[in-house]
Order: sequence, then C-alpha cells, then structure tokens
Amino acid sequence: MSKNKRVKLIINNNEKSLRIAEKVKSTLLAKNFEIVEEDYSVAISIGGDGAFLRMVKETNFNSDVLYVGVNAGTLGFAQDIEEQEILSFIESLEKGDYTYEEIGIAEATINTPELKDHLYYLNELIIRDSELNTTKLDVYVDGVLLEEYVGDGLLVSTSFGSTAYNLSFGGSIVYNTFHTLQLTPIAPLNNRSYRNLINSVVMPGKKNIEIKPKPDKMMITIDGDNYYYDNIENLVISIRDKKIKLIRKKDYNFITKINDKFLK
Repeated sequence: MSKNKRVKLIINNNEKSLRIAEKVKSTLLAKNFEIVEEDYSVAISIGGDGAFLRMVKETNFNSDVLYVGVNAGTLGFAQDIEEQEILSFIESLEKGDYTYEEIGIAEATINTPELKDHLYYLNELIIRDSELNTTKLDVYVDGVLLEEYVGDGLLVSTSFGSTAYNLSFGGSIVYNTFHTLQLTPIAPLNNRSYRNLINSVVMPGKKNIEIKPKPDKMMITIDGDNYYYDNIENLVISIRDKKIKLIRKKDYNFITKINDKFLK
C-alpha cells in the first residue's frame, strides 16, 4: 500500500468527536486507506481547534506529514473539514485532488544559568509573572530595544495563531502563509510612571524577538501548556525554516473563512 494512503487519526474523547471519528474511519477503510500509528503521511485530527494543536504537537511538527482537521468542536478555525464534507474530502484525498499551505512554526529558546530549552509552537507563546503579578519585560527586536514593557503579560503569536488567543486581546488577523510574529500586549500599563504600546506589532518571522524578564521568575504558556522558570536570562523567538503542511480544499479561501467563523 502506498504510504500516501497511510493515515494517523487523533481523536478527542467526547461523544461528538467519537461519533464523527467512526464515520471518518469507515469512509477511509472503504476507500482502501490504512489507519496506522506509525509510518504515515497524513494526520487527521477530529475535534475542535485544541485537537488540531494536540495532533501537531504529538507528531512533533513533522514537515513530511500532511495535516488536516475534521471539525467536531464549536468554532473550528483550524479544522477545515465539516462533518458533511467527510466523504468528498476523502475522495479528494484518494485522487490527490487537493492543495496545501506551508505554515511557519515558531521556535522559542529559553535560557537560564542551568538550562537551555528549545521549544516549538504553532499558535502562541505567552509570558507572565509566575505569581500573576505585574509583568516587567525588556523587549528587543534584532538587538534593538522596542520597549520596557509593564502589564499583565505579553503574547507572541504566529500568523496561524493570529486568529486564536491573540484575537481576544485585540491583535491583528494575519494571513496564514505570511510567516510573521506578532507581539500583542495583555493589559499594558499606561500612566505617569509607565508608557507602553497598546497595539500589537507585526514583524517578519525571521526577526529575533528577545525578551528579558524583570524579575526573572516567569510562567510561559506555549499553545496552552504552562511552564515555570526561575532565573530566566532571556527568551528568544523566531520563525526559521521549520514548516508544516496543511491540506486545503480546492475552494479554500481565507477571507471567506474569516467571514464564516467570526461574522456570520
């Protein structure tokens, strides 16, 4: 069997996801696909947007895999296939009648005197004081000071993540394939003592964003997972060469999706 017909499924453990998963499984098997755990070239998440994030993380942001999501959640911005489209999608997959987009993956390096953590993320990174007190950060772009930030925290999103948590804080929507990083403040302080940017800043992903915390005990949230660090010297974020491939339907249109998911 062709490797292109070997599929891994990542399924949320709730009634709707499990029901839709049975429909996906039966349709795949009827079209002579094989459902496997290893040596696959297509990965399908079934659930909400969280299932899509979990799929990409569990498969280690694999650049050789084609990713797609079947929506069994509420918003489902990352999940491109609706339940009524399962048969037509799998038929298109069987024929190779699809396109894909390459999505840039952000790389974050966290440096302390004891360790260097290197992490990838798809949507966003948030840095906050570990006790959720006022967060103070010096923010540099390619070594040039942008601001001495004071507020509840700072969010750094990818283009793909611009429609996720970033949007809740008033950040901008950015087309998926632009490969940008966006700095979005979370409740910045602006008074006689502190002046901060109140809008997000969008920049090319290849820029190095360096964040130096003051104090240095921080909680860093990466795509929903919390990590706690003491004595952070700096945090460096960029988008380099790592990308993943997202299957898109032939009639996929980013503008239409924004209208459908956020305005209708």
